[in-house]
Amino acid sequence: MTLTEMACAVLETADAREKTTLSRRLAADWFAARRGEAAPIEVGTATPPDIPARPAKPDLLSPRDVPRRKPGTPEGRKALLHAVGHIELNAVDLHWDIIARFGHIPMPMGFYDDWVKSADEEARHFQLIEDCLAEMGSFYGDLPAHLGMWRAAQDTGRDVLGRLAVVPMVLEARGLDVTPGMIEIFRKAHDPAAQKAVAALEVIYAEEVHHVAYGSKWFHFLCGREDIDPKEAFHALVKRYFHGALKPPFNEEKRAEAGIPPDFYWPLTQGNPAG
Repeated sequence: MTLTEMACAVLETADAREKTTLSRRLAADWFAARRGEAAPIEVGTATPPDIPARPAKPDLLSPRDVPRRKPGTPEGRKALLHAVGHIELNAVDLHWDIIARFGHIPMPMGFYDDWVKSADEEARHFQLIEDCLAEMGSFYGDLPAHLGMWRAAQDTGRDVLGRLAVVPMVLEARGLDVTPGMIEIFRKAHDPAAQKAVAALEVIYAEEVHHVAYGSKWFHFLCGREDIDPKEAFHALVKRYFHGALKPPFNEEKRAEAGIPPDFYWPLTQGNPAG
C-alpha cells in the first residue's frame, strides 16, 4: 500500500480498538520503511471518505444536548475521560486524513513523518484512556459524545493551510489550555483509577505539545513557500473556518513552546476588535 492508502484503511475502520491498533501497526510499518528496514513506501494519492467509519456507539449528539456532569464526582470524572477518549479517536482520523486528503500537494517527507507519528501517538492516547475507563467500570461508547468533532475536517477539506490553522493550531492548542485543569481534577480524587487517569493525561499533555508544534511548523513552511504573512493568514483562516471566538485563559507557555505566539490567538478572542 501507499501511505495515502494506509491512511484510508484507518479512516475506513469502524471499531475504535481496531482503528487504533491498525493506526499503530501502519505507523510502525512506515517508520520501518523510512529507516530502511523494509521496502520503501510511496506517498501516493487517494480519495479518503468524507466522514470516517465510526462504531455504533457512542451516540453522537449536538454539543448542547451532551449531558453536563459535575467533574468532582465519579460520574463526572468518567464523563470527562469519555470525552477525552472521543477527542483522541477523532484525532487519529484527523492526522491520517491530512495525509490522505492532501497527498497530491508536494511536501517534504518530514511532513508525513510528523503526522504519522502524531496518528500513532493519538492511537496510543485513546488506548490509554480506554484502559482508564475500564478501570472505572466503563468503556468508550458507554456515554453520548460530541457530534461536531469532524466539522473542522469537512470545512477545511480543500484547504491544507486552513486545516493546519484550525485543527492543530486551534483545536489541539485548546487541549494545552484545559488539560492541566483536568489532571488536577483527577489528582484530587486520590482513588487508584483516578491516579491511573492522571498518568495517562500527563502523557497526553506532553505529546500534544508536539502535535501543535507540527501544525505551526508546516503552516509557517507553506506560508513561506507561498510568500504570505503567517499571522495574517492564520487570522483570516480561523475567522473563515472556526465557528466562534477563541476563549481564554490560554496556556501561553505551552503555546509558545509549540511555536504559537500570543499575537496569533489573542486578536481572535471575543470582544477584541480584530476578533
